[in-house]
Amino acid sequence: MTSAGGGGTLGEVGAAHRQVLAAQDLLRAAVDRARAEGRTWQEIGDVLGTTRQAAFQRFGRPVDPRTGAPMADGLLADAADRALAVLGDTAAARFERVRASFDEVMLGAVGVEELASVWAMVIGTAGAFERFGEPVVHPAGDLSVVDVLMEFEAGHAMAQVAFRRDGSVAGLHIRPS
Repeated sequence: MTSAGGGGTLGEVGAAHRQVLAAQDLLRAAVDRARAEGRTWQEIGDVLGTTRQAAFQRFGRPVDPRTGAPMADGLLADAADRALAVLGDTAAARFERVRASFDEVMLGAVGVEELASVWAMVIGTAGAFERFGEPVVHPAGDLSVVDVLMEFEAGHAMAQVAFRRDGSVAGLHIRPS
């Protein structure tokens, strides 16, 4: 077995991951320069093959009108990974594990049976789960919200997971298309 830092296929995975991170840094810097020269979110979205809203949500840095402070600074750093973990547990029907990530309000409002019922409705509408799309993280007040396209054998659904600053789940929505 090869270690994570060694050669072979895991070494290739590590090298590819470093390239992706470097490319993401280059992309963010390019978007920042485009915005600084007056390019619109629509223009940037067109180049990226997405909507202006998706481009803004991914790269924008909104300012809180109450404080003047950048709102993105309050985003939960690992929100995308946390959302994929919650949704992965949902797809694997590990509903107790999903609930373990809930805040107090969600714990009081949503039980294992409700989670199982919603997941059964999604599966009944779209078929077996296949894969996730790229998570998009954006602020919504004091929450970090992650939108994730979920692809199924016969359709797709949009999932949204909202996190509090402590990492607990404040909202979970899955809407089949």
